Amino acid sequence: MRGDRVEIVVDAGDGVRTWEIGATRAGRRVEITTGRGVVEVVEVTRGGQVVRTARFMASRVLALVEHPAAEGRGGGGAT
Repeated sequence: MRGDRVEIVVDAGDGVRTWEIGATRAGRRVEITTGRGVVEVVEVTRGGQVVRTARFMASRVLALVEHPAAEGRGGGGAT
């Protein structure tokens, strides 16, 4: 849903860095997968086509925070 976003905090060796991946348009969603030592955050369309991908080593990820879109704003869904 538009407005959903995921904040990823990673240990970069010389400090902490933060990345943010969000659903930028109506109908898109953000999916998180973890496997084989890799955390992957993907923005996906309704049809399942990948728009953006971010991959991080799981051992370096300090925090993974999901921020759902607030009710009443964002994706233009029925209310």
